[in-house]
Amino acid sequence: MATLRDRLATARLPRLEARMLWQHVLQVPRAWLIAHDTDEIPDAVQQRYQELENRRLLGEPMAYILGRREFMGHMFEVDPAVLIPRPETELLVERALAVLEGKPAPRVLDLGTGSGAIAISIALARPDATVVATDLSADALAVARDNARRLGAAVEFLRGSWYDALTGSKPAPFGLIVSNPPYIHAGDAHLSQGDLCFEPASALTDGADGLRDLERIVLGAAPWLTPQGVLLVEHGWDQAAEVRRFLERTGYAGIASHRDLAGIERVTGGNV
Repeated sequence: MATLRDRLATARLPRLEARMLWQHVLQVPRAWLIAHDTDEIPDAVQQRYQELENRRLLGEPMAYILGRREFMGHMFEVDPAVLIPRPETELLVERALAVLEGKPAPRVLDLGTGSGAIAISIALARPDATVVATDLSADALAVARDNARRLGAAVEFLRGSWYDALTGSKPAPFGLIVSNPPYIHAGDAHLSQGDLCFEPASALTDGADGLRDLERIVLGAAPWLTPQGVLLVEHGWDQAAEVRRFLERTGYAGIASHRDLAGIERVTGGNV
């Protein structure tokens, strides 16, 4: 029977990924792997690891294989129904929290919530906030609700396309609207490469130039914002100028773009 050390030595994955899969299969911390690397591994456990390794070798994202991804210091469950939370999206949450600073009991709307990472992170950081999150996908909302319940976040989830999810309920306006909509051009070759080819296409592209949903969100926000209410959207590396133009044409003030850790203008917003 092979030992853990034997299997790590023959793994076809980078050592870090192999260790992550062994931690997942054995349900142990990394320190355990180090202390028990001469332990023999039962054949059934080796087979389970091999299944996961084969999935990774075919390109499946580690987040889907492990079923989780960390975001803003919280562990979110993910599956192929939702986009994998990315570090650059933390900028959107950080800017949102900066907007909310000093504002008691704010109302926040997250459009296209996916796994719920943005809405839940805001709700956990501001438990006094009323947070509403929408998505067109029932499967995505199921993932988001599970994450909110597991993390103890108070978020109301509504199903529908952008502002259509709010139609009929007519809630009080929001002081802040945030969104990370699909913004990749439908013809972008990256959609068929790496992690992206495993993620839901509807969460990545609008099926056109990548600006259609961004424009729709900007144009439709004003009726749902309080006076001086703020809209913040995440967008692609080359879309900041166009989003600023959408905001200018709609009469927003205080328009600004914010750069991520790579120096890319990643989040743009303004207030009504």
